[in-house]
Amino acid sequence: MDLQISNYNNHFQIKGTLNKLNLNTFNSYFSNIFDKLDDILINIESVDSIDRAGVMALAKLHNESITKSKKLSIIGLGCKELYDHFKTQESSTVAA
Repeated sequence: MDLQISNYNNHFQIKGTLNKLNLNTFNSYFSNIFDKLDDILINIESVDSIDRAGVMALAKLHNESITKSKKLSIIGLGCKELYDHFKTQESSTVAA
């Protein structure tokens, strides 16, 4: 399934596959999002699969939210790969 992104009141629903092939769609959709909004919620419950490039795109969005002091929430149990990435990042931050 291709990547589909829908939006209602700063709540973004991502469906399909987030990978290197459709990363341009994701990046253009969320380009400068924190210049327009202070608080966004991304639901990944309907993401079928995500590769390393997709995880890194979400991590980049997360870092941008921190840099700009904005709120980003990622909800849903859709992707173990994403959970593992942020869990590993959190563990390394605590250990440092």
